[in-house]
Amino acid sequence: MAQPRILILGAPGAGKGTQSAKITEAFDVEHVTTGDALRANKDMDISEMDTEYDTPREYMDQGELVPDEVVNAIVDEALSQADGFVLDGYPRNLEQAEELEDMTDLDVVLYLDVGEEELVHRLTGRRMDPETGEIYHVEYNPPEDPDVEDRLEQRDDDTEETVKERLRVFRENTEPVIEYYEDEGVLERVNGEQAPDEVWEDVKATIEDVA
Repeated sequence: MAQPRILILGAPGAGKGTQSAKITEAFDVEHVTTGDALRANKDMDISEMDTEYDTPREYMDQGELVPDEVVNAIVDEALSQADGFVLDGYPRNLEQAEELEDMTDLDVVLYLDVGEEELVHRLTGRRMDPETGEIYHVEYNPPEDPDVEDRLEQRDDDTEETVKERLRVFRENTEPVIEYYEDEGVLERVNGEQAPDEVWEDVKATIEDVA
């Protein structure tokens, strides 16, 4: 099999990072995320775009959102350099999905389907070790060391109120993207509520079937 071009979609907490890591290893493709692509191309010359700043770095340094047209150009650059990829975190809206269609031909669009109740449970149960930055989960992945357990903290973006707002924003912006690919007949739904290894078996089989 040639190196596949994969798009992975899913809400926060659906497991995209976990499954993307497995995909990159099993299929020898690059993991392309918007954040990584921005960091790798932060000094890219965008002066011809007539935007406020001449490089993405200036937006990032000011703590401002990088405009869609700049994000599109950066993702296009990252994908053009990859023989195969799993794209994670883009497109976030319908306009970006239409831009992506002009950038590349996808072999498979995966959607990790997880219900809201489970997503809230996963995200609100996450805890961070402030000394190491390691992420744990109070139920699924608690630390073995009691000292580590005692110092774990919940991040501000993992409180129930914040999680529900993040999921609302996801539904508002990204659900039209899911419907777009479903209407195109290319969306492959995977039950993301299974154990990670079971999700991986379904993801792997889906890619092998269609890519």
